[in-house]
Amino acid sequence: MRETVRVLVIDDSALMRRLIPKILESEPSIEVVGTAMDGRFGLKKIKELAPDVVTLDLEMPGLNGIDTLKQIMRHARLPVIVVSSHSTAGASITLKALTLGAFDFVAKPADVAARMPEIAGELIAKIRAAAQTGMVQPQIVCEEAPSTLLSKQSPTAPDTIIAIGVSTGGPNALHYLFSQLPVEFSGSILVVQHMPDGFTDLFARRLDETCPLRVKEAQSGDLLLAGRALICPGNRHMKAKRLPLGNVAVLNDEEPVNGHRPSVDVLFRSVAREFGPQAMALLMTGMGEDGAAGMGAVRDAGGLTVAQSQKTCVVYGMPKAAIERGYVMRIADLQDLPNLLQAQCVADRSRADEWTHSRSTSAGSN
Repeated sequence: MRETVRVLVIDDSALMRRLIPKILESEPSIEVVGTAMDGRFGLKKIKELAPDVVTLDLEMPGLNGIDTLKQIMRHARLPVIVVSSHSTAGASITLKALTLGAFDFVAKPADVAARMPEIAGELIAKIRAAAQTGMVQPQIVCEEAPSTLLSKQSPTAPDTIIAIGVSTGGPNALHYLFSQLPVEFSGSILVVQHMPDGFTDLFARRLDETCPLRVKEAQSGDLLLAGRALICPGNRHMKAKRLPLGNVAVLNDEEPVNGHRPSVDVLFRSVAREFGPQAMALLMTGMGEDGAAGMGAVRDAGGLTVAQSQKTCVVYGMPKAAIERGYVMRIADLQDLPNLLQAQCVADRSRADEWTHSRSTSAGSN
């Protein structure tokens, strides 16, 4: 990576072509080398200016953002930060961009002129991370699940409660993980994916349509069931709660933790407290340190702690933070995680069966 990160801004809005460079000029390590008003001009500027990172608007006339992104991925292989409209349509096209290889995205605030500076820190951090990794996301194909998978597993109690924390690179990594788990998967999955409000519901529905698991955006009171994954809504915290009539997810609007809401630490600490040895915490690709402290709580409670390997992470920040603190018991490549999760569920089921048999034998001898 160069000492100074060279950024090209592609956006059809003259206002955004002024605001984004103004935001970035506050960071000495970032230099905006140019702007472009449409996709065709942007592709030409990439050849002329050789930027390290591109910020890209998706809703542009002429060569739109998606087609521009495809050309960048095919020919330039540069990391792209999507600057997305904070709307249902914007969320849909942004998730498509991530499947095509965009590094990450930031959502424009509703009042762009007045509130754009509020996302300055997020945009700068993601540009620096993109330049440091120097990689683009692998493209994935989101096809609907075949008809043989549409009759998803009947609701049953899970063998293991699996809490996952993930950020940059998460949508593609989660899609891969969930697509490799079978319909009869016996774990219940809770996910905190750092993603704004309005994006998580659509993301959950896409996973549900393309993976064997049942996936939904979590609501307070949702049961923790085998073969089901709950995605925490943007801008809310999620905890797990053990109740006599069934274990559930609980949402709240408490203050951000580690600068995040949702926070991985909040989820991990709750599964440690409620489920102890039946809990598993998994930290996957992402920036920052959210989840590291909570992973320590899961380990101390007797649960299994796992981190995605550096070589398969888009950004190694979150797993690395937990590993450096000594809280991680297993490190695994992304492609090995599905088998690891299934093996843990089998192990937890065996322990539960042994405990039940022991109690039954003890009661019979009395």
